[in-house]
Amino acid sequence: MRRIGLAFAALLAGAAQAQDVNIAVGGAFASLDPHFHNLTPNSALTQHLFDRLLEPDADLRPQPGLAESYRAISPTSWEFRLRPNIRFHDGTPFTSDDVAFTFSRVPNVAGSPGSYAFFTRPVREVVAVDSLTFRLETNGPAPLIPAMMQGLPMIGRRQGEGRATSDYNSGRAAIGTGPYRLVSYTPGDRAVFARNTDWYGGAVAWNRVTYRFIGNDSARLAALKAGDVDLIDQVPTRDVAELARDARFAIFSKPAVRNIYLYLDGWREQTPHVTDHQGRLLTVNPLRDVRVRRALSLAINRAGIVAQVMDGQAAASGQLLPAGSIGHDPALTPDPHDPEQARRLLAEAGYPQGFTIALHGPNDRYVNDAQILQAIAQMWARIGVRVRVEALPSSAYFSRSARDEFSIGLLGWGTGTGEPDSPLANLLATIDPTRGRGSSNRSRYSNPTFDAVLDRALATLELPEREALYREATTIAIRDQAIIPLHHQVNLWAARRGFAFEARNDERTMAMSLSPNP
Repeated sequence: MRRIGLAFAALLAGAAQAQDVNIAVGGAFASLDPHFHNLTPNSALTQHLFDRLLEPDADLRPQPGLAESYRAISPTSWEFRLRPNIRFHDGTPFTSDDVAFTFSRVPNVAGSPGSYAFFTRPVREVVAVDSLTFRLETNGPAPLIPAMMQGLPMIGRRQGEGRATSDYNSGRAAIGTGPYRLVSYTPGDRAVFARNTDWYGGAVAWNRVTYRFIGNDSARLAALKAGDVDLIDQVPTRDVAELARDARFAIFSKPAVRNIYLYLDGWREQTPHVTDHQGRLLTVNPLRDVRVRRALSLAINRAGIVAQVMDGQAAASGQLLPAGSIGHDPALTPDPHDPEQARRLLAEAGYPQGFTIALHGPNDRYVNDAQILQAIAQMWARIGVRVRVEALPSSAYFSRSARDEFSIGLLGWGTGTGEPDSPLANLLATIDPTRGRGSSNRSRYSNPTFDAVLDRALATLELPEREALYREATTIAIRDQAIIPLHHQVNLWAARRGFAFEARNDERTMAMSLSPNP
């Protein structure tokens, strides 16, 4: 599979500066507000407009961004030096005060279904030393500050003060320092960007970028084949082999850090979508019993999903991050497919005949998400758990999921740091908004022992010791069946001949990663 490095792409960019490019993505983006929802399609979209202090490369390693350098002054103090002469699209200089404003805004974005506060909560104060130098004073040792700064888009006080998410979506506040300027935005459909000739990174390859959402796999692929778009992501796995044989196209791939998993309502005494087989709501929530959660996991044939649903473009998972990642524990293997044991556990828990449940998930966010739901429903039926699948557009699904409307739901989560700090703190830590913990903990899982180990991990400076604590915390949560891991995706893109794409393991699809390939 062909790839091209950014250095070579930069050499080619000059020859393509008059070109326009059309990109179609399969994940629905919800807002131009860079702090509204910590969701990969939103991050990829807004990264065209807004820079970060440090920028992740294709393997999530921190690279200089708005900050040209940084250093740890002490375990609780980090000093950053900004690049000189950075300006917003309206000409306003970018300064340390804008960094302070960004940190103050992030925890207070109204209606956010997935907060960015995870990136700001370790910081108790932003101290401006001068216009280009500032210090992040943390609540305790915070070894991951550089990695976390890769995930926090910077905005300006002048452009953002007093502005709401609607002001970003209208374009009034969508003014960043990034490689592109906003031309237009149609929610749920497309954004159009124009090259920012003053960007600190130099002239980008494309004069104009049309960035479209086409949620239907077949329609997205048809747009590529018809020449309506130049690049698509989330290539339908069933079509990868055919496209790879077609000289008109090139496939680009990279193993993903995203874990596809199920969350389960294990906290309410009565859950809204579990009934007996006659449709009567159960007075006791069976998902609170770890034996039931374990039975549901054992009933899933992960290898079958990888082979038949994902066409081999995934790896079965038993934890948060894939093999080779920091914090991955080789001892935590995927649960085996064991329907007999699953039936025994259900009987032990008092459900020998099973029950009926609604399984919710998106139908336009993750690769083959609706098909995954259907496959799991068939597998659970074999142990007596009848399933009503409800696959929804992601915009509706995420907002309803955030309101705890479901009993079991399909989600995906990766990491922006290369470490499991984000999924551990956001998906599994006890919900505590004041600490930026549990912002996407849809299971409402809470275990004080887990929380204590995670606290130690996030304050441990030495990587070997921190990794051991990551593994300990992960083992606790997986043992409790806090979530049911399914698989890690392989990220897939396809481009027309004449284009090359630098595949990323964070799944982001951006014009900055696309280059001409004569």
